[in-house]
Amino acid sequence: MDITISLNEEDLDHFRRAMMQAREKNVGLSVSEICAHATALLDSVRGKRAPDFVLDRMRKLVSLITMIQDSAWELSDEELERVLGALSYFAEPHDDIPDSVPVFGFLDDAVMIELVLRELRHELDAYEEFCVYRASATAAGDADASTAGMNRDTWLEQRRDELMERMRRRRSRDSSQPYASGRPFSLFRTR
Repeated sequence: MDITISLNEEDLDHFRRAMMQAREKNVGLSVSEICAHATALLDSVRGKRAPDFVLDRMRKLVSLITMIQDSAWELSDEELERVLGALSYFAEPHDDIPDSVPVFGFLDDAVMIELVLRELRHELDAYEEFCVYRASATAAGDADASTAGMNRDTWLEQRRDELMERMRRRRSRDSSQPYASGRPFSLFRTR
């Protein structure tokens, strides 16, 4: 059975307020503390029967956590703040729907993850492409890098920089184009 949930501006404002409150409340938490809280949410889903919609979003949450912990993927301070701000929501113990409610307990978390994923899609896409590139470079035995006269680290750094530049261009382009409501959607900026 498929169920479609449509969120209007008022609904989205609820999630924006929840995000802003979480960011303000958790401003003093370190990167590792925020990651630990988000990981705790993932751990609480393991072993429970959750809808595929929820499980799919939880897998993407793993990617966000991994992205900020990956020392080879150096986000700028602003970009790191955007991702940490998004993850800080998951440091909050309060849920609109208690996690213990069967089937629907993680629905509010999954909706927030979906909104965060849409907001951070360029960061996540670039990071996932970097991971694929890094894995293929390792599997290829660094042949391309050695023929270009670079060591593996320099080669990966160059590719990372290219992906980050593309990510920033896409984010900049998209932030200037309004969504269906006539204004850009953002959890991180007030309009």
